[in-house]
Amino acid sequence: QVQLVESGGGLVQAGGSLRLSCVASGMAFSSNAMAWYRQAPGKQRELVARITSSGSTDYADFVKGRFTISRDNAKNTVYLQMSSLKPEDTAVYYCNRLWNWGKGTLVTVSS
Repeated sequence: QVQLVESGGGLVQAGGSLRLSCVASGMAFSSNAMAWYRQAPGKQRELVARITSSGSTDYADFVKGRFTISRDNAKNTVYLQMSSLKPEDTAVYYCNRLWNWGKGTLVTVSS
């Protein structure tokens, strides 16, 4: 059974940084593309960034230049390094692989 467990969320001031982690189990991690999504209150869930099994990355326009997705196959972990955070980045951030989702980690950016 696939499990995705996120961590690293919290409260940060605008302009600050956070690093999210997602540890995966029950799957061949290195063979899978992974992604981060987010959902703000009252809004639909949206794609933030994704990384292929070979390490190619893709970002939503609203995070380009500020967020970096990476992976460590030895640790079955995907990361999201977030910098220059804005209040509008406040959301629950979810780790994703195909139809599998983690429970999310809350990021709150204060102005």
